[in-house]
Amino acid sequence: MDYIVDGLKKAIELLFSFDKELYGIIFLSIRVSLTATILASVYSIPLGLYLGVKKLRFPNTISRIIYTFMSIPSVIVGLLISILLSRRGPIGFLNLMYTPRAMIIAQTALLTPLLIGLSYGLAKNNGKIIADTCKTLGGGNKETVKMIISELRGNLLINIITGFSRAISEVGAVMIVGGNIKGQTRVITTSISMLNSMGDYPMAIALGLVLIIISFGINSVIYKYSSED
Repeated sequence: MDYIVDGLKKAIELLFSFDKELYGIIFLSIRVSLTATILASVYSIPLGLYLGVKKLRFPNTISRIIYTFMSIPSVIVGLLISILLSRRGPIGFLNLMYTPRAMIIAQTALLTPLLIGLSYGLAKNNGKIIADTCKTLGGGNKETVKMIISELRGNLLINIITGFSRAISEVGAVMIVGGNIKGQTRVITTSISMLNSMGDYPMAIALGLVLIIISFGINSVIYKYSSED
């Protein structure tokens, strides 16, 4: 029990000493996950909303496909992206493997089905009335999506925050394509995994505390907007 308390004390000291390596890991994690969330949101949310309000030919089949891909394991995404980015892969000539850009690509791919599914479900349940109103006023598909985004912006923000939470807490995809290289591609989750195996508990606990703080902040924002709705 003493080593846990001692590890916690040292972890707090590391946080307040503004350890360069520790904060480098934290800021890289936030940068990679935030960039991936923004990129995925730009096209995934409009697509999900469009599919949610459009009369599809095989709605049940499409719903099953969308909801199945929402829960795709991150290691599968990491594997597929690594195949594409490897030297023998179709875009291996870009030399993106084991870089922060590769991690952003992997997380963007991971978030795409999640954000499409969340937006699809939101539009399917709440967007019909808005879509019908827009069409009555003479709006086309683009105008309909824009109006739904405007009317459901609070719920969409919650979806985006949920996506960021998934990105910053995942380990499989970024481990595979990033390689957990010190000072280059080492993020919070991959560092905790490595530090635990090495027995370096103070640094692992410090990073764990940061992840808990980020999660608390994310859930606070979600709760705030959920309460307002």
